[in-house]
Amino acid sequence: MAFNIFKKQKEEKKQPKKAKKVEEKKEAKPAVLQEPKIEKKVEVPKVRKEKKTDTAYKILKTPHVSEKATDLLESNQYIFRVFEGTNKIEIKRAVEDLYGVKVINVKIINVPEKSRRIGKTTGVRKGYKKAIVKVISGQKIEVLPR
Repeated sequence: MAFNIFKKQKEEKKQPKKAKKVEEKKEAKPAVLQEPKIEKKVEVPKVRKEKKTDTAYKILKTPHVSEKATDLLESNQYIFRVFEGTNKIEIKRAVEDLYGVKVINVKIINVPEKSRRIGKTTGVRKGYKKAIVKVISGQKIEVLPR
């Protein structure tokens, strides 16, 4: 059994146009007799800002895990390795967007490259930039997922 989804359209086309106008006028009169509608104010819940993870990953490399970093967790400070060209404002925005926390301050440390020697050959260990981020007390970042 096939259903005709255009059936209503065909029936409407069969009726004369004048008949439609008469029906519209009849419907308009009772609408005037109805009581006016009372508009209720609807409170819209505050929408949380969308996370901008695409820019955050261009700024933050990885969380820096060490003994000193784990000691700083008690004072709500987290250490991240950061790309070379970033500044404090970009780091703050990236951490807030990615982890959804409020950052108080950011400290940046440039770790210099160090010379390294294996036998006769000498080389250089790369330097890097890291940031110490302090978060409001009560908020936490899960650096290492369990």
